[in-house]
Amino acid sequence: MTDDTAGTPAAPPPSPWERERPARARVAPAREPLSSERVVDAAFTVLDRQGLDRLSMRQVAAELGVAVSALYAHVSSKDDLLELMYARLFDSFEMPAPDPERWREQVRDYARSWRHCLLAHRDMARISLAHVPFTAELLPHVEALLAVFRTAGLPDRIAAEAGDLISTYIDGFVLEEGMWRDRAAMHGGDASSLARPDWREMAGEMQNYFASLPAEDFPHLRALAGLMVTDSADERFDIGLEIILRGLASYLPSPSA
Repeated sequence: MTDDTAGTPAAPPPSPWERERPARARVAPAREPLSSERVVDAAFTVLDRQGLDRLSMRQVAAELGVAVSALYAHVSSKDDLLELMYARLFDSFEMPAPDPERWREQVRDYARSWRHCLLAHRDMARISLAHVPFTAELLPHVEALLAVFRTAGLPDRIAAEAGDLISTYIDGFVLEEGMWRDRAAMHGGDASSLARPDWREMAGEMQNYFASLPAEDFPHLRALAGLMVTDSADERFDIGLEIILRGLASYLPSPSA
């Protein structure tokens, strides 16, 4: 049998002049105080891992290692929590000063940025669709977007609808992307990927199917078969956005008017 302690120096005996000291108590590390910011951070963690349908106050409390009752000192309800999560997306989101010469470019930048904000968290488009940015904190963002449209010269009736139209388009587009992402996860794909499962192969199959339809019954589907389905969500998003922008531009007063 070998001596595992061989070679390990023994602790020296206490010296005659050393005073006996009580054992040092172990001090627990200080816990970071709970705050609404930490609650929202934990809610995003749960949302990304489990999705909106399984997001609950109990799950958020478990993520923080606190009792559920502790959350209610910072959020009044789950609906309140969802509203705070929605508002958080606007923290680093700024609209530029309106420029009538660049209004289309400014709206494109806004739409692309907001889409990426929603894509950053699972099911965020569903939360966005259920909330309106008319709280005191978010009204400046609405004001800034409306300023872009009105400064460009759009009639007030059109400007009043344009912001909601574009926001609804973005929310709906991202909602569809999320559905495809979840479907990919159900079939063993990567849920964190923004790509559709085997989309290139699926797009080719759909294009071939449209092209094979009887010409007398489906002349337009056959003619557009190669264009109906693309393998780029970014391309589809930009084309849809361009259709909206050109429609809005048609309402601008004629330069000769």
